[in-house]
Amino acid sequence: MYTLAFDGSMGASGDMLLAALLDAGADPAVLTPVEEALDVEYTIDRTTTGGIDATTVDVRYVADADSHASGSGDEHSHSQDDQPHESDDTHAHDPAGDSAEGHGPTRTYPEVVAIVEAMELPDTVQNRALAIFERLGEAEAAVHGTDLDATHFHEVGADDAIADVVGAVLLLDDLAPDRTVTTPLSTGSGEVEMAHGTASVPAPAVVQIAADADYAIQGGPLERELLTPTGAAILAEIAEGAESLPTMDVTTSGYGAGDHDTGDRANALRAVVGETAGDLRREAITVLETNVDDATPEVLGSLQETLTAVGARDVSILPATMKKARPGHLIKVITKPADADRVARKLAEETGTLGVREHGAGHRWVADRETRTVEIEIAGDTYAIDVKVASDREGTWLDASAEYEDALSVAQETGRPVREIIDRAERSLRE
Repeated sequence: MYTLAFDGSMGASGDMLLAALLDAGADPAVLTPVEEALDVEYTIDRTTTGGIDATTVDVRYVADADSHASGSGDEHSHSQDDQPHESDDTHAHDPAGDSAEGHGPTRTYPEVVAIVEAMELPDTVQNRALAIFERLGEAEAAVHGTDLDATHFHEVGADDAIADVVGAVLLLDDLAPDRTVTTPLSTGSGEVEMAHGTASVPAPAVVQIAADADYAIQGGPLERELLTPTGAAILAEIAEGAESLPTMDVTTSGYGAGDHDTGDRANALRAVVGETAGDLRREAITVLETNVDDATPEVLGSLQETLTAVGARDVSILPATMKKARPGHLIKVITKPADADRVARKLAEETGTLGVREHGAGHRWVADRETRTVEIEIAGDTYAIDVKVASDREGTWLDASAEYEDALSVAQETGRPVREIIDRAERSLRE
């Protein structure tokens, strides 16, 4: 399986992600739609950081630089890609145009969406870029107590941040990995100056984004901000979390340098590309549960349908002994984190429970699933039956299971046992 793995030991930012993807082999030509839409260019260069040769990327204006800069809004200072005053003088700067870093008007979330949609990107790229900005917008809204559409982006709504997000998605699409993972992301420590004041590192928006991401974060190793909201949001959308780099046959690797000097420690995000063995897909989940002792069998029996309709992935109901030895039930529901609030509300409505507990299970490993239709012949007649196939990421079959309702219908029509129909359908697919 073609896998892209990021080493997050020095955090991540938008420009570091761009540089790492380019250094790992992505084609810079795919960035043209962004350059044309924003009147910017990606200045790609080389630097040495901590003894490591790495790629750098700077987004610079190519026309009307003064008018862009004059529209600058409040500055939300973030290190790495979001700190214009923290430049590393070892980096080359193109004197032909002003840097776009931090420049451009303060924009609302709908305004950023309109800019991205106007770029006429491939659907998969546009949808992923918009999902990243939605993560950024929801994080800012949660931190400041506003709603998404009214949220004003500061630095992350500037032209260079839009170029970082859309550019990273375009480069990822060009590399086309089957799977993208990241090791725990270092946040740094200390304090950071923001548009609304001083905050501890990691910045509040980073913490909010990480809460809905599959990866883990960790403090250090330097007293400065290493993980920016832009970097956190991009990786939250594109990458699964991993405790360490996966076992892989390395094809290529790349280093994307940040824009400040960290002495003898390499200030770079490493990207490693290679083949990994087939495994199961990792899916972010949370587990909800509640105990009930007064729900009727009819209500309990309907929970599979009613909870699935609002986002539940699996519903289990187990007998339990409640206080005073009363018989009851333990209801356990698996759902995606984004659906947890809605599923918990529905569970309370349906059962009357006074409380629903959440267990941060984090993730589960699931097989890829698809449905195939097979035909079996009985007494000269042909019948179609759907069969669910489970496989790992390389396509190796793990299981094949005929749809019971299809098999039951054929059994009733032909007078044959259901288990015979199921067996024939599954055997037909394997053969």
